Amino acid sequence: MAASTLAEVARLAGVSPATASRVLNGSARTPGPDIAQRVRKAADSLGYVPNATAQGLVKASSGLIGLIVHDIADPYFSAIAHGVQETARERHKMVLLATTDGTPGDEHTAVAAFAARRADSIVIAGSRSTRREDDGSNAQLAAELDRYCRNGGRVGVVGHPVVGASAAEGYHVVAVPNEELAAELAAELASTHSGGFVIIGAPEGLLTSDDRVRGFQRGLAAAGLPPAEVLRTGFNRTGGYEAGLALAQGILDAREAVQTPGGAAARPCIFAVNDVVAIGVVAALRAKGVKVPRDVLIAGFDDIETLRDFRPALSTVRLPLEEMGRLAALDGPAQAGGARDCISGQVVLRRSTETVPATLEQ
Repeated sequence: MAASTLAEVARLAGVSPATASRVLNGSARTPGPDIAQRVRKAADSLGYVPNATAQGLVKASSGLIGLIVHDIADPYFSAIAHGVQETARERHKMVLLATTDGTPGDEHTAVAAFAARRADSIVIAGSRSTRREDDGSNAQLAAELDRYCRNGGRVGVVGHPVVGASAAEGYHVVAVPNEELAAELAAELASTHSGGFVIIGAPEGLLTSDDRVRGFQRGLAAAGLPPAEVLRTGFNRTGGYEAGLALAQGILDAREAVQTPGGAAARPCIFAVNDVVAIGVVAALRAKGVKVPRDVLIAGFDDIETLRDFRPALSTVRLPLEEMGRLAALDGPAQAGGARDCISGQVVLRRSTETVPATLEQ
């Protein structure tokens, strides 16, 4: 059965299509109460569904927020998405979601699609890339965002500004002090751990990972310790698992070859640049018979909700993920380009980095 049209509603109500449109699409120029009631009664009887695009044109607002994340299954992004959704609900808006696997080319496609649907604002969450192979896509994404902002759109970015974006208004960044917090984590761990350190980071050029790697190395240097070995892998659980497999045998060999009081000096301490990577590392180590913290210490970053059920309890850096989403989704008066909302975090030490005797198993 074909959907009812605005013309059919107008005909049944005995009014012009323009009058029916003003009543049903929310125009400020509405006819008298009797006419409006007649139009709504006709629409109900025909089962007419108002056109959201037409309503948006009349109201100069689509009531939509576009949200772009790398992977909604990742608890980091789902927590940010929850914050965006809360802001949308408070403002009586709906959220459109796009996932991109972290590529600026896919982000450009998503921004263009949201702009075409006249989204009131767009939120982008995920690490920026400065890899050479992403130069062209970064330029396209920046141009699309600048064009969107020039036409009255609002953009909120979590983390780093979009590479090359230069919008004068309507663009703001929720900045995360990744480097500073990673340095604090390194200092806390260095104060109790006398063994070596290993960093498991994402491929170079992913700015969130690069900041955390740099900050952790800076914290070690400030504590008078040598730089950590850096192992590069995927910025996800699979990458962490692969890194854990690569490290497992060396850890087992060290456990057998080095005998020290309590075994503390023989155990490396791993810093994984996010909790999801850390979870993958622990899963791989466990599969190979390596136990945390008996044989190795490990810490992550973000404090995702999944850690509530993870054992041993993971040391990490706590970020206000939902609040980051809420701040990014705010679309108040236009701001100067690059305006920043700054958030803070907190180092949280748990069981996974306790310097316990090597005989105590987990």
